[in-house]
Amino acid sequence: MTINVQTRQAIDPRHAKGFDTTELREEFLVESLFVDGEINLVYSHYDRMIVGGATPAGGKLTLDKIHETGTPGFLDRRETTVVNIGEQGTVEVGGERHELGRCDMLYVGMGSGDIVLSGQGARFYLLSAPAHRNFPTRLITIEDAVKVPLGSREAGNERVINQFVHPAVMESCQLVIGMTQLASGSIWNTMPAHVHDRRSEAYLYLDLPEDARIMHFMGEPGETRHIVMKNEQAVLSPPWSIHSGAGTSAYSFIWCMAGDNVDYTDVEMVAMDELR
Repeated sequence: MTINVQTRQAIDPRHAKGFDTTELREEFLVESLFVDGEINLVYSHYDRMIVGGATPAGGKLTLDKIHETGTPGFLDRRETTVVNIGEQGTVEVGGERHELGRCDMLYVGMGSGDIVLSGQGARFYLLSAPAHRNFPTRLITIEDAVKVPLGSREAGNERVINQFVHPAVMESCQLVIGMTQLASGSIWNTMPAHVHDRRSEAYLYLDLPEDARIMHFMGEPGETRHIVMKNEQAVLSPPWSIHSGAGTSAYSFIWCMAGDNVDYTDVEMVAMDELR
């Protein structure tokens, strides 16, 4: 079993506006999370969020400790959510087994011990942030998620927001996580755009055909940039940056926020005429 960890430093907007395509991708794009037999993690200095992927490929993978957290165990001072984006899989934590179907999420509270992941066709997306107290481990299936329809076909953004780790569903310390699914024929997400200076965010795009792409938009409202992404790639969104995307076909994305609060509506909207 292999655990690989990258560290990404926080980048301020003055430096980011001078990045070329290669530099933008190196700092913000997470290209290869899901590799058979490996756990791959990115430790971000934006709110100390960790995003990662684990692909058991018929064996077992154990997330127990990494040097970057500075604690004996991974969950000693952290909460984590495990999302299965593949076939049926199993997560063992605290002596209990949890079966996750596709797009089910398991919230694991601080101090719960090692996380053991298995499943021949399972691919687990991992999201973690520092925590200050324990909340119980809880499985939230795609059926359990709170559904919020938004947008319209005419505007190209008809979508459903599925709220999982969210105040409408459960308590957490920092993590707020959900999945947005676009209807066939819709391509835009999160437009008009917004920023939330008190929280950072990460996106994982999925349900894209192999030959389709996402144009992920980032940067300050008056100094935008874009990153071209493909299926099952993730991107880090700094607190100062917009985060929006348009696809060459319909898609879904898992969003995760961490920071000062868990207020989903705590955003600063950006008017269309402010974008440059």
